[in-house]
Amino acid sequence: MAVDVQVAGTDMVDSRSARGLVAEVIPDLAAAEPLWRRIESDPASLATPYQRFGWISAYLQATGQVASTRIVVLREADGRARILIPVTVQREHGLRIARTVGDTHANYHLPLFATRDAAAIAPGRVVAALIRAGRAEGLDAFALKHQPRMWDGAANPLAETGEPEASDAYGLMLGPDPEATVRRVFSADARKKLRSKEKRLVEAHGPLTYRRAETSEEAARLLAAFYAQKSARFAGMGVSDPYADPAIRAFLAAASAGPEPAVELHALCLSESGRVLATFGGAVSDRRFSGMMTAFDGDPEVARFSPGDLLLQHLVREQTARGRQGFDLGVGEARYKASICDETINLVETIIPVTLRGRAYAAVRRGLTRTRRRIKRDPRLYAVLKRLRTLRRS
Repeated sequence: MAVDVQVAGTDMVDSRSARGLVAEVIPDLAAAEPLWRRIESDPASLATPYQRFGWISAYLQATGQVASTRIVVLREADGRARILIPVTVQREHGLRIARTVGDTHANYHLPLFATRDAAAIAPGRVVAALIRAGRAEGLDAFALKHQPRMWDGAANPLAETGEPEASDAYGLMLGPDPEATVRRVFSADARKKLRSKEKRLVEAHGPLTYRRAETSEEAARLLAAFYAQKSARFAGMGVSDPYADPAIRAFLAAASAGPEPAVELHALCLSESGRVLATFGGAVSDRRFSGMMTAFDGDPEVARFSPGDLLLQHLVREQTARGRQGFDLGVGEARYKASICDETINLVETIIPVTLRGRAYAAVRRGLTRTRRRIKRDPRLYAVLKRLRTLRRS
């Protein structure tokens, strides 16, 4: 199947085809912004909150990757933009690899689809266009992690040939009524226990306030509390703290600023002192809240009242009241996720080789992903891995 490819600033290459997708590679973030924002603001579009221009641009600028960014736009032959995929081009072992943006800080790397029909484009057409674009850019492969197989009921064409990842993600749909949604998500027993814990927390420490950061100053205060809570937690576990990286802190500060932040910050605080007892942050769009990070005060006199669970229940109610339809808690297994989520979001890693060297890279990556999945999903193997990690740290 012939597929036209256009690299911004060059002539068309290859023959035209009525069924072919034209791939335009835009090497400048600012140049792509008008089209990007137009697609993401269209109610007909399909994307996760991590594909918002605000989220992606904040991450790229904070991590110094703007110069290596390429925005691939797949168009129909009539010029209609159908799919937008931001990537960064990186050199690895002598290969040029195009990677999705956000690393593990983004739970999902779904493309930005102009409409749900765009997500129904045959996977072969999408892959063929990307391969042609990759050749024009001198790439060896596309490495597309955290691709959901399905999103809001639509199949992801980039996930068809992907390798299942070690962990999936977990979410739920919110309803029109906040109280009815809370009753559906939290069992009667869970709600009773949380009411009791909230009452005893107030008796022990004073009145509580649930807050959402609405200014840059308040966002900075909640982030500072989150960093302190998370740092103490990671130190106790003996693992490195990914939020200690100044670039990631700069990203979160930028993404949570402004009247329409790409990342929302929520907290449970003591009303009188302002002490932050628990924090929760998530990537947001008009339709969804996607949990990125959470932490709570490790003081036993606070932790025994489960401030994180109290904040989570409030968050489900608050997000429903604000009209959001989807809510998820991101990648990885955890008790609090299993207790409220009724949807498993299957994730795959898709490697699209462009050159022969890219094919070798794809074979190695698929093998590594299978090995990680086997270890993570086998309790005995995972226990051995954790013991080895502990010994290495010691």
